[in-house]
Amino acid sequence: MPAVLRANATESLADIFSRDRVLRGGEDVEATAEAKALVDTPEPLMSFDTANNLQLAISQYEPFVAAGGWEEIPRDAYRLKLGTSRRAVVSLKRRLMESGDMPTSAKLDEMVDVDTDRAIRAFQARHGLIVTGEVDEATFYAMSVPAADRLNQLYLNLQRVQRLAPNLSDRYVVVNIPAASIEAVELGTVAQRHTAVVGRVDRATPILDSKIYQINFNPYWHVPKSIIRADLTKYMQEDPDYLTKFRIHIYDSKGIEVEPTQIDWTTDDAVNYMFRQEPGAENSMGHVKINFHNKYNVYLHDTPSKSLFGENARFHSSGCVRVSAVNELVSWLLRDNGGWDINNVNGAFDSNERLDVEIKQPVPIHTTYITAWANRYGSVSFRDDVYDYDAQGKVTFEDI
Repeated sequence: MPAVLRANATESLADIFSRDRVLRGGEDVEATAEAKALVDTPEPLMSFDTANNLQLAISQYEPFVAAGGWEEIPRDAYRLKLGTSRRAVVSLKRRLMESGDMPTSAKLDEMVDVDTDRAIRAFQARHGLIVTGEVDEATFYAMSVPAADRLNQLYLNLQRVQRLAPNLSDRYVVVNIPAASIEAVELGTVAQRHTAVVGRVDRATPILDSKIYQINFNPYWHVPKSIIRADLTKYMQEDPDYLTKFRIHIYDSKGIEVEPTQIDWTTDDAVNYMFRQEPGAENSMGHVKINFHNKYNVYLHDTPSKSLFGENARFHSSGCVRVSAVNELVSWLLRDNGGWDINNVNGAFDSNERLDVEIKQPVPIHTTYITAWANRYGSVSFRDDVYDYDAQGKVTFEDI
């Protein structure tokens, strides 16, 4: 079977984590923290260490796949959680053993016990799912992916990491689109990780290399023509007060404000105007916009829709990237500007006043497409091929 956790790493983790606790109602915070600690190591996603760990994972998956891979998990495994007992539990345990999330045992009973709960959580953490300890729909789907498909992901992503790792600087930001996550990296170590919301399939976040050069506090939002055409026109037909509710003003080509009633919302007339949303709680960019050079008019930003960060599949934007705990990232980006610690950033947010700050030392940013990687513990993480780039066998993305 693929040794998802190396033997020596398993021993060290056993030293780190206490194994004699009692789960409480399937909602054990400590168990979830342990599962996440297996994947959230200080190693950057884009690094030579990741490439080496991927090569090791491949060497473990190849013979396992050649022998037939892991068994198909039965439908009855759906909704299994701590304390439940049913015949499918035996198959679930074998599946978790085969992927290295659970220690191998010859004697298996039909009860989801503490060790099985811990293994489910580890599996969920490795696949970027909400860690619940229950075989929910997303978890069942991830367990159903054949081992051969996972091996193919390892092959593709090894090539992607190997191509990108040599070109990185000492300080940079990586947006990994399939994981909907962000890393701020300094001197080969992850300084911060952030949950993100990225572009949906029909409005994909572009893959690019650039530099972050400016922070806009409490920005106006100028609605892109693509959103005016695809969304705003529809919303105004459904609710004529939509623009007023969200403090969006309309201007003609001369900068003169226009009333919504002057536009025919049943046509494409609206794209001939400029739409600007005022700073504030309703603003689609929240309290900050993080600018980097690109031809796609995309950027990182805050959001008033914080609940989206708690979803399994965070592919909701029109190409831009929404950032959780964005105040911490802004503080890190402005480190060399002087006077911009987390308290100053929070104060700027709270003021609701417009302010643009040029970053003295622009920070490289790389938006990437990595659907499989491995870390120092030998823990292998996988994500869905949301844009079908794995299916196309893409290793480079210059033509995207």
